[in-house]
Amino acid sequence: MSVMDALHRHNALSFEVFPPRTDVGMGELCGEDGILRRLYTLGPDAISCTYSAGGTNAGKNLEVLDRVVKDGICIPVTHFACIGNTEESARRQLQTYLEHGVHHILALRGDQPAGRAGAGGDFQSTPELVAFVRQEFGSQFTIAVAAAPEGHPGCRSLEAEIDSLKRKQDSGADYIITQLCWDMDTFRCWLDSIRAAAIRLPIETSVMPVVDQAETIHAALSRNGSVMPRPLCEIISKNWILPNPFVKDPFDADVEQKKADFQKAGLEYTVNQIHEFRACGADGIRLLTRNQFGDAALIVRESGLLKEWKVEN
Repeated sequence: MSVMDALHRHNALSFEVFPPRTDVGMGELCGEDGILRRLYTLGPDAISCTYSAGGTNAGKNLEVLDRVVKDGICIPVTHFACIGNTEESARRQLQTYLEHGVHHILALRGDQPAGRAGAGGDFQSTPELVAFVRQEFGSQFTIAVAAAPEGHPGCRSLEAEIDSLKRKQDSGADYIITQLCWDMDTFRCWLDSIRAAAIRLPIETSVMPVVDQAETIHAALSRNGSVMPRPLCEIISKNWILPNPFVKDPFDADVEQKKADFQKAGLEYTVNQIHEFRACGADGIRLLTRNQFGDAALIVRESGLLKEWKVEN
C-alpha cells in the first residue's frame, strides 16, 4: 500500500499523532481500546507519528508505529529530521524503520536545538536528506516533504521557499505535506506559485482543529507565525476568556459557556476550511489530532471525509 494511491484519487486522509512521554499516555494511545483503534474507524489512509530532531524520542516514535504496523489497518508514516543526523545514523535509523515495516517518511530539516548553530550533522538541508535516502534506499521509501504556504521564518523570501521545495522535488520527493495555514488567500497564491514553478507533486494539507483559544493562538505564533484571518479572530474575540485564555484560573464567570461556544464555532470553521482546501485542489487532508479522537471524528464526519473501515478485534 502507498499513500500515493489515495493522493492520486484526490481523497487521501491521514492523522498525525505524537509519542506520549509516559506509559499511561502510551496505553491511552496504543492500547486495545486506545485512540489509534478509534481513529481507524474513520478510515484513514495513513497515520503519521512525530519525531524529534536527532531522534531523541525515536524509541517511543517506533513503538507507536509498531502498533500501526501490527494493526494493519492503514499506512504508518514517520517524521524524520536531518538536523543532528550523520549519514551513518540516518542510514541505521532508516534501515530500522524498514525492518519494522515502515516505508513512508516525512523528511524534515527539524527544529534547531537551543544553543546550537548549524545542522549539527552531515545534512544541511532537506533536499540533501531526500537525495541521500534515494541514493541509499532507492524506491523502498515513499518520501513526503514539508512546505510552508506562508513561508518559513528561516527562509529569506517566499521565492526562496519555493526554490527549496523545487529542489526537494528534484531530489526525489513523492508528495508534499503543508504546514499549518489558515489564510486561504495565501494558500491559493502559494498553490498557483508552486505550479507555475513546475512543482507537480501531490499535496496533502495539514489542518489543526480549532477547539481551544489558547492552543489556537499558540499554534499561530509558534508554527511559522501563521496568519489568523479575520473570521477566526472574530471567533476568538467573541468568546474571549477574561483576563486571557492562557490563565489557568480565569475569573470570567462565563468561562465554561465561552469555551463551549468557541469549540462549536471553531469546529465549524475547521470543517469549512477543509471544504475550501478540497475545492482548491488539495489531494488530501492531514488532521493534527493532538492525540484526541472526539474532535477528529466530528470534523471527518461533517467534512465528508469519512470512509468507515471495519476494525477487526
